[in-house]
Amino acid sequence: MTATGEPQGCVFCDALARDATAALLLFRGERCFVILNLYPYNNGHLMVVPNRHIPTLVSATSEELAEMMELTRRAEVALNQAYHPQGINIGINLGRAAGAGVLDHLHIHVVPRWAGDTNFMSVVGNVRVLPEELEQTAARLRPIFERLAK
Repeated sequence: MTATGEPQGCVFCDALARDATAALLLFRGERCFVILNLYPYNNGHLMVVPNRHIPTLVSATSEELAEMMELTRRAEVALNQAYHPQGINIGINLGRAAGAGVLDHLHIHVVPRWAGDTNFMSVVGNVRVLPEELEQTAARLRPIFERLAK
């Protein structure tokens, strides 16, 4: 545990403690934040995360749940404005068996999708091809999140 009581080694807790631009944070709310996925499935793949290190929806307060959903709604708006996807996947993976890459810190994935965006590179080569660097993605999305917060 750190001095603040947070578990050591949690990527979300670590990111929240760092400078917003260095940590790829897009927006900080009162109880939750929005961050880019370091290993995105597509450009614009982001996550909505509670500030508190909690493992499940059951662990969240009503206020945290409300802000998570509000920020997920804003993520939908921001991704539609910035990327014009044909669809968006929104999901929560609870536990290793469900596919959670970060265990014990609840988060919602928001992934823009386009027809035909799955390709052989991910399946055969275990590689993803993204035409935009994460810093560029952050620069596109941050102003939209700031505008939506007003």
